[in-house]
Amino acid sequence: MKILQLCNKVPYPPKDGGSIAICNLTEAFADNDQQVTLMAMSTSKHPADDSSLPSRYSSKIEFIYVPVNTDIRLRDLLKNLVFSSIPYNAERFINIDFSNALELLLSKKSYDIIQLEGLYLIPYINVIRKHSNAKIALRAHNVEHEIWSRIKMNTKNPLKKLYFGILASRMGKFERDAINKYDILIPISDKDHEYFRRQGNTAPSIVIPVGIPDIFYQKTTKPVEPTSIFFIGALDWAPNQDGLVWFIESVWEKLKLRRPDITFHIAGRNAPPWIVKKCSDSRIIFHGEVADAKIFFDEQEIMIVPLFAGSGLRVKIIEAMARSKVVVSTPIGAEGLDVENEKHLIIAENSEIFLQAIERLLENKKFYSELGENAFALAKLKYNNTIIASGLIHFYSQYFT
Repeated sequence: MKILQLCNKVPYPPKDGGSIAICNLTEAFADNDQQVTLMAMSTSKHPADDSSLPSRYSSKIEFIYVPVNTDIRLRDLLKNLVFSSIPYNAERFINIDFSNALELLLSKKSYDIIQLEGLYLIPYINVIRKHSNAKIALRAHNVEHEIWSRIKMNTKNPLKKLYFGILASRMGKFERDAINKYDILIPISDKDHEYFRRQGNTAPSIVIPVGIPDIFYQKTTKPVEPTSIFFIGALDWAPNQDGLVWFIESVWEKLKLRRPDITFHIAGRNAPPWIVKKCSDSRIIFHGEVADAKIFFDEQEIMIVPLFAGSGLRVKIIEAMARSKVVVSTPIGAEGLDVENEKHLIIAENSEIFLQAIERLLENKKFYSELGENAFALAKLKYNNTIIASGLIHFYSQYFT
C-alpha cells in the first residue's frame, strides 16, 4: 500500500509521546514493506532535522517538510477568543502553505491511505477529497477536549480557569464536528474508542495503541536494591509541570525524611527556570533532556507518573514497562492502558497512597521484582510495535482486495 501520514509537527527526533507514537508506526510501516510518505509541519518547536533520521529508514520513507509558524502569539490568541469559534489550538495549524503543499503533492502522487496524525489535521480533509481518492484515516492520539477540561479543573488562577473552560468547550465541539468526516477511525485506547462511539462514530474503526519496537525491550540487569525514584517527561507541558510540583510538595518532602537513602532523578526537555529551581533539593538530581531514554530508564528504579490531566496513553509508562521498570502512577496517568493495579504497576489515588506505594516497593524486594517482570511481559504481549502495525496494515488492506 501507499500510505501518506500527515503530521502537525516533525516527529523526528521522537522526544515526546505524540512523536514517539508517530515515529514507531512509521518505521513499522516501512519494515512491513509499505510505501510511506510522511508530510509534516516544520515549526519552531519541532523543526525539520534530517540528521536525526535513522539511517535505515532515510531510503525507505519519503519525508516532506513545510515551514509553518505555529507559535502562540497573544494578539492572535485574543483575536481568536473574541472573533472565532474554532479553538486556538486548532486554528494555529490551519495554514495555506501547508494546504498548497498538500494539494501539489496529491496532484503528483496517488495514495491508498492518507492517515491524519491527530485532530488538528481534520481541516485538510476538503483538500484531500478534492485531489485524492485515498481512504482517509484519523488516528486519534487523544480525546483533546478532555485534556483541557482537566487542566481547567486543576487550575487555580480564575482568568486561566475561564480561558481553559472556553478552550475545552470549543475543542469539544471541534471534536464532535469531525465525527465521520474521515473514512476510518483509529483510536489509541478502548476508552477513547468508546467515547467516539458515544459521539456517533459509524466509520470502521480499530484500536491501535502505541507500539514499542523490539530494540527497546530489555529486562533490567540491576540488583534488586531500589534506592532511587525517577520522573521523565516533557517539562514544557503544563500537566507534567503541575504533577511534578504536586509530587515534590505532597510526597517527596515526606519521603526524603523517612528514607534518607533515596534520591529523586528528574529528566525532561524545555524546563522553565522556575521548574529547575523547584528541583533544587540536595537529593533531587535534575538531568534536563537526556540523550537516550533507554539508558536513563536502566540507571533508575521506580518511575513516578503524577499526572492529573491528559488523555490517550502515557507512552513513557509503556516504555518503562518495556525496560521492566516499576511504575507508580495516578489513575489518569494509567488511564487507557491495559494494566491491573498491583500486578503491572501501582495506581495511587492520593499523596498518602503514593507515599505508601513507594515505601512498599523500597522495602519489599519480592513485590518489586514481580511488578517489573509482569510489566515487561505485558508490554511484550500488548504493545509490541511489529504486531500492532501488522494489525493495522491488515485492517487497511481489506479495503483494497
